[in-house]
Amino acid sequence: MKTVGKIILICLVFVTCKNDTKKEVDLEENRNKSYNQDDGFTTMKGEFVYYADAAVLQTKNEIYGVVIDENMHLLEKQVKPFKNEDTDMVPVTVRVRKFEKKANEEGWKYRVEIKEILKVDAPDQNKEDVIKLGN
Repeated sequence: MKTVGKIILICLVFVTCKNDTKKEVDLEENRNKSYNQDDGFTTMKGEFVYYADAAVLQTKNEIYGVVIDENMHLLEKQVKPFKNEDTDMVPVTVRVRKFEKKANEEGWKYRVEIKEILKVDAPDQNKEDVIKLGN
């Protein structure tokens, strides 16, 4: 009976030991929560640029004007290290509130207000869809 108790105790010790990867799990868990929340915001992945007091988020299917506010300026600070030129677009994943622009405003049909910045990626250096004009 003592051997059975020792075996059970040893098994419990091994089962209760766990790796200390809590930080990685928490980051992934938080990212999944952000993607799956049902709070009226939309998760969008696209390319962001802010230049000359105009901000744009271009997705695969559409272009959106971005509301210039504190969150937009925070995103601009995060993408700035990835830019070689002021007009470079940087891939981002953000949670936004999407709405139609007012009839008397200029710009694209829909605007987005950034609510949460999920990810900023480095641009693909091998991308060949940019046309530059020179002298």
